[in-house]
Order: sequence, then C-alpha cells, then structure tokens
Amino acid sequence: MLLLRIRRDRRGLTLLELIIAMAILSVLASAVLPMAEITVKRSKEIELRRALRTIRTAIDDYRNDYQRAVAEKKIIASINETGCPKELAQLVDGNDWGRMYAYKKKYLRRIPRDPFDAYDQGWGLRSYADEPDSTVWGGEDVYDVYSQSEKFGLDGTPYNTW
Repeated sequence: MLLLRIRRDRRGLTLLELIIAMAILSVLASAVLPMAEITVKRSKEIELRRALRTIRTAIDDYRNDYQRAVAEKKIIASINETGCPKELAQLVDGNDWGRMYAYKKKYLRRIPRDPFDAYDQGWGLRSYADEPDSTVWGGEDVYDVYSQSEKFGLDGTPYNTW
C-alpha cells in the first residue's frame, strides 16, 4: 500500500528527463533545418525555371506571329526589325498584327516574378544584337531574359546564367 502511495505522488518528469528530452529535440531540429532550407531553395529554383520558360516561350510566339504577319503581308517589316517585342509589357498588352487576328493576341497574362529578385530589379534583358551572355541590354528589343540574382543554384551554377 505504501508503494502505491509513493507512485501516485510522483507525477510529472524529473529534471534529468527534461534535459534528455530537450537534447534529443535539439539534435533532431539541427538535422531538419538544413533540409528545410534546401527544400525552399529547390522550390524557388523550380519557380525560376518555370518563369524563364514561360517568358521565353512567349517571346518566341510573339516573334513567330511577327514573321507570319510579314509573310502574309499583314504588316510591313522594317530593315532592322527582328520581330521581338520592344519591351516585356508588349507580351501582356498583345498585338493584332495588322488584323491577322480579330483581337489583340496576348502572350502573357502577367509577367512572372523572379523568385530570387530581392531588390525589385526585375528581369535582366538581352536584345537580339547583344552577346548571349551579355549583362547590359542594348535596348532595341527583348530577345531573352535572365535572373539578375548573383546567388548560386544547388548545382553550383549562378542563376543569372540559366
């Protein structure tokens, strides 16, 4: 009877049990946090790849429609015109290509955001006349876009080379 009474009075944890539990939890947390950071970075990289693919596809579609409108003689091509949009906003605003379409064909609903753009710099732009790895936009048209982030991906390549 005395033994039962002693056990009923001992409810809760001892200080040693609490310290051991906290040590186990801290070891587990220190193992999980780096994995969570990598998962967040990987998801941002996937978002960056998707945004770049979306914009580049829209630029290509715009250029293909330009070439089709010239071939069908809906518009007259200028000598130095490449068919690329003059700015990214033209992909959102659209174009009817000399009434080739009964409406303004829009190529993007909105311009995707760069997930690694921490300072609101926007996308880096390259014109048709620029070098493939140029970081200075010529200003004539928008032939390509790139991230202006100076960070490196999980594979070791800088985001601005994707």
